[in-house]
Amino acid sequence: MAVNLEPVLGSIDDYVPLIDAAIAQVYRATGLAPVVVAHSMGGLATRAWMQWAADDARVHRVITIGTPHHGTWLGRFALSANGRQMSLNSAWIARLAAQEPASRHAAFTCFFGHCDNIVFPAATAMLEGADNRHLTGVAHVAMVHAPDVYRELERWLDE
Repeated sequence: MAVNLEPVLGSIDDYVPLIDAAIAQVYRATGLAPVVVAHSMGGLATRAWMQWAADDARVHRVITIGTPHHGTWLGRFALSANGRQMSLNSAWIARLAAQEPASRHAAFTCFFGHCDNIVFPAATAMLEGADNRHLTGVAHVAMVHAPDVYRELERWLDE
């Protein structure tokens, strides 16, 4: 199941119903909590959904790829609602983090890299308590195709 986050320039909170519908559809089809793989802003949308759903058992694992969990320096130039939300240490990100239980991040594998040309500094793509994994020499969009990401997904699907 793939989800496009639309409206493209809307608030990250607007994506929660899309994610909820996709999670429900996967569960109905398989009877299993899905492994969610989220690239970039999709990881923040997934965290917003998890906060809204208030039931972490609805997902088996969350793998984020280049997600600006603490924002990104580039967000300061954003004009869109979601771009401003992704500003480094924005009020939206601070609210999300304040509402999350400390244990939630243990369900995350977060891929980050020092060659990410969108989400930087690199540490902003990591979560405390998560399994944080560095991708060497990979730019933001190319992270999606990194073999390490596929191996991690296969590991969790094999469970």
